[in-house]
Amino acid sequence: MKLKIIIGLLTICCFSCTNKQQTKTVILDYLPNRASTVLKINDYNSLTSSIKNNDILSSLKNSEQLKSFYDASKILNHIQPNTKGLLAFIAKDSIKHNYFYITKDSVNLNNLDSLYTNSTTSSNNINYKKYKVDSTSCFVANSKPFTLFSSDKSLIADVLGNNTKIDNNIYKLYNASNNKTATLYTRKNSNTFLKNIFPIDSLHNNENTNWISLDINTKQNLLNLAGITTTNDSVTNFLSLFKNTKAVANRVQEYAPLQTEAITSYTFTNYATFAKNRLEYLGEETKIDSIFTTVEEIAIITTKSKKAVLLQTFGADNIDEYLSTFKKNISTDNPIVALNNNTILSALFSPLVNSFKANYYTILGNAFIFTEEIETLQDIISNYKAGTTFNKTPLYKSATETMAKQSSVLQISNSKKLEGIIASNFTKNNKLKLNNYFYASQLVADANFYHTNITVQKINTKTEANTTAPIFTVQLDNDLATNPQFVKNHRTNKKEIIVQDIENNLYLISTDGKVLWKKQLDSKIQGEITQVDLYKNGRLQFAFTTNNQFIILDRNGETVEPFSITYDGGNLNDLAVFDYENNKNYRFVVTQDKKVFMYNSKAKIVDGFTYTEASGSIVRKPKHFVVGNKDYLVFMLEDGSLKILNRVGKVRVKTTNKIAFSNNDVVLFKNKFTVTDTTAILHQIATNGKTAATKFNLIKDHGLDATTNTLVLMDQNTISIKGKKVSLDLGMYSKPKIFYINNKIYVSVTDLQNQKIYLFDSNAAPIQNFPVYGSSLIDLADIDNDKKLELVAKDLDNSIIVYKIN
Repeated sequence: MKLKIIIGLLTICCFSCTNKQQTKTVILDYLPNRASTVLKINDYNSLTSSIKNNDILSSLKNSEQLKSFYDASKILNHIQPNTKGLLAFIAKDSIKHNYFYITKDSVNLNNLDSLYTNSTTSSNNINYKKYKVDSTSCFVANSKPFTLFSSDKSLIADVLGNNTKIDNNIYKLYNASNNKTATLYTRKNSNTFLKNIFPIDSLHNNENTNWISLDINTKQNLLNLAGITTTNDSVTNFLSLFKNTKAVANRVQEYAPLQTEAITSYTFTNYATFAKNRLEYLGEETKIDSIFTTVEEIAIITTKSKKAVLLQTFGADNIDEYLSTFKKNISTDNPIVALNNNTILSALFSPLVNSFKANYYTILGNAFIFTEEIETLQDIISNYKAGTTFNKTPLYKSATETMAKQSSVLQISNSKKLEGIIASNFTKNNKLKLNNYFYASQLVADANFYHTNITVQKINTKTEANTTAPIFTVQLDNDLATNPQFVKNHRTNKKEIIVQDIENNLYLISTDGKVLWKKQLDSKIQGEITQVDLYKNGRLQFAFTTNNQFIILDRNGETVEPFSITYDGGNLNDLAVFDYENNKNYRFVVTQDKKVFMYNSKAKIVDGFTYTEASGSIVRKPKHFVVGNKDYLVFMLEDGSLKILNRVGKVRVKTTNKIAFSNNDVVLFKNKFTVTDTTAILHQIATNGKTAATKFNLIKDHGLDATTNTLVLMDQNTISIKGKKVSLDLGMYSKPKIFYINNKIYVSVTDLQNQKIYLFDSNAAPIQNFPVYGSSLIDLADIDNDKKLELVAKDLDNSIIVYKIN
């Protein structure tokens, strides 16, 4: 079962259907034989209300593909039915459909009087009345005790002329259905709409099923279809693979990584029966191989758009021995094995596994996991060992709330696939916000039918994964030269990653780990990149300095002229960007030795700024602080001077003491300019010029960061946050870094020696599930606007890693 059936429902439900009527089997005698989709409406008002208030269905009704259905059924809005009825759709072409509605003649036709065209026709002794809504015509005929409505009068003629015959299976399903608001009946092998909207694949060929009966259940953020799928016993079809078997508990979710996009699982109680069914399906007479008799689940994991295949067994020895004959190499310290025959799975398990190259495999418990890329398998192994698996996600937990524990066929995915289908197939459609939705479908084999359950639903936000887990890693062409940082994508309002390698290539990486572009620079970027909005139109650019250039790039990595300024002699400090009034009238400050260059948003030197040359070399980028309603520009000089200036470069706070600056920046703490020296004395200068010094028992290479009310110090393996000390494992620690996100302070520090990232709150309490693996300073943000934080750091020398904190 796939999204195809769901869209079939969407197709029907987007019209304001009608009716309420006494259920009688004879009503089915009036269905046109070419009807591919039928909606049994038990409660018209409830159904129309459900459609209107369901975010998924209501957002699709104006799409190009569904508009013909909606327009064709407009006339039904004028009927006020109080009995049950059937609404059927018959394909005219690949997109457009005729509709056919059957109800008891107790329907109030008086409501149609204003639409009557005064056109009454007679054909084959059948009298029709013609009605019109806008440009849509409707023909109405009576056949006691029913009234028939259709957009094509020839359909009525066929039905009343006894030129139709409906498959008996729909009678069985119709009689077995309950009194839910509405029940959907569809048959894929004649459903023109489904055929043309979706590509045919091996799992859903034209003879896959006969009729499907699905009760419709909706809430604002939920669309659930539950019912029965029948098959054609005279035809070998995909579902016959599971004939005479029973479902077992699915296990793939216990191995799939936390960031998995989709899982598909097939289970059976007896491999020999499955293998026999498979050979019949393929029309082969090959002898059944006994090597895989312990297999009870075949599953496909999709992660980072890459696939892995899992074989769950209740005994691994025979299979391991068999695979050993195909081993390309064996490494005693590596659980991953390379194979020299990568067609094993496709040969043995098609059509469940097709066009898959089993290049690598590993064994986890009694499960064999195969991948095409070694990185995919490494991700699966690391997440499995860390316990960060798919079954612990809110998505999986939400999906299983309406699913049985055992499935013959199970599919669960995030919104990626659903969004892709809607985007590519539903033109002129209002964009669906499906970021927090999932799709799930389930088939459970029974005697001659399959219990079916399909759900599109918003993830239950009350379900918390309570983990910090890697969501992707990205390998660069060379080792990293800078710490990765998050930058905003002004088009999506999400965060992306920018980082540079030692060959001076600058990379922009998307929210889901794809390299968007790579740009060669002349030298290494100094410090962090600042995003600016030069044109005040919401489009952001990247501003930075390298050793000898001041550059601004646009989102596509192209230079924003004239911001490509080169400085003879190089040795530039980090770029400083000031926005005094938060009105995007930027001041870009480039410092080189003693020189100070201040530019405006047009790359012109700012007139009136007088501090163009310092008395000594400037050792850090200047800082801009606001205390009260005054601006302070602070420069640290190599001779130990701390220059505190106003906007035009004049001295605002006079200082005379010389300070042997440590490797930390000047910070603003308690509204005082705060620095430390190499002897670990904390120097503070007030805005009135008064100074104070506090001696700390710290090493020379200590770390410092602060906000207005929070001071953080790092000394060897001890971190102090607001005076509260925490001892960490022995190691070599980075400077601490403070983040203020969603009104909460986070403090991070990295053990560069042991590659551990620590995260604390403002009270020095460790954040749950930390430390995590990483080997650089981090950046922290909510990159996908789901109110959960992500962090990025250096992973291996040539890769970055992104974690999600749940």
